[in-house]
Amino acid sequence: EVQLVESGGGSVQAGGSLRLSCTVSGFSISDLYLGWFRQVSGKEREWVACINVSGAGYYGVPAQGRFTVSRDSASNTVYLQMTSVSPEDAAMYYCAARSGSSCTAARANPSIYNYWGQGTQVTVSS
Repeated sequence: EVQLVESGGGSVQAGGSLRLSCTVSGFSISDLYLGWFRQVSGKEREWVACINVSGAGYYGVPAQGRFTVSRDSASNTVYLQMTSVSPEDAAMYYCAARSGSSCTAARANPSIYNYWGQGTQVTVSS
């Protein structure tokens, strides 16, 4: 069974940085592409980023120029480095995985992902 566990959330000051982790068990990330999403209560889940098996990253508008997605096969972990954080970035952040090597054109659609973590909360103080 594939399990995804996010960590690294917490409180950060506006303008600061935070690194989220998503550790995968039950499956090698070498056979998965992974996405990051975020959700604010009462709003739809928003796509943040996706990373290929090769390490190539794709970013949603909120993340472009500020967030970086990376992966470490040795630890079976994917990271989301957040910089220049703003209050608008406050949300529950989720990682999601799907079997395959490349983020598809539908990478921003939550329904294509087979596996999800429980989320990690990010709060931003101004």
